[in-house]
Amino acid sequence: MYVQGKVILITGGAKRVGAAICRKLHAQGARLVVHYRSSMNEASALQHELNQKRPDSVAMVQADLLDTELLPDLIEKAAKRFGRLDALINNASSFFPTPLNQCTLEGWDDLVGSNLKAPLFLSQAAAPYLKQQHGCVVNIVDIHTERPLKNYVIYNAAKGGLLALTRSLAVEMAPEVRVNGVSPGPILWPEEGKWTDEAVRRHTISGTLLKRCGEPDDIAKTVQFLVADAPYITGQIIAVDGGRSIHL
Repeated sequence: MYVQGKVILITGGAKRVGAAICRKLHAQGARLVVHYRSSMNEASALQHELNQKRPDSVAMVQADLLDTELLPDLIEKAAKRFGRLDALINNASSFFPTPLNQCTLEGWDDLVGSNLKAPLFLSQAAAPYLKQQHGCVVNIVDIHTERPLKNYVIYNAAKGGLLALTRSLAVEMAPEVRVNGVSPGPILWPEEGKWTDEAVRRHTISGTLLKRCGEPDDIAKTVQFLVADAPYITGQIIAVDGGRSIHL
């Protein structure tokens, strides 16, 4: 099991954890299709950076994952660009608070659409290509699927659904395709809301057993492991959280 030469689609790959996953897999020899919705500048910069290291090894594809009708075309474009598709990394995610008394259908459509609906229908469309290559799916889940984050009712539910979807897809896509998940803990702080408060950050870090924040590369290394070095692992969720999920 190697990454060298594999073609991998990463949704939301233009920045933050997605970009770290791209850099890690590319450094190991993968060819990438980097999906973005609105982060065209970041996606272009990442593509240029990586293609400078290995020409014609990274492509870009734009799509709004909330438009389900676009998803089969997104997969087809990714597979045709390099002639195959070996792995799908469902990383793209919306994240914003929805206290119970503020839950709306708009919030539901956004959070469930990006975190659960899109991974399902992307996996459905990718299945024939992945089966040909005996490939894999890796979903980026969240430790709060099992210990809900207060005031994030819809997000918690969406990621909880993604956890169940990961295991269900492992059953449905076996034996040709492996499906696993990675659940991050405190890695990169959200760019708005209560997470900008230093006291909140310190309190969150104090809940980890390792007493520190993780790095995007911690997620990227785990994704790489599941893609390249885990031929007998499927239907599993790996928490990368400094021990926070057992210490909350």
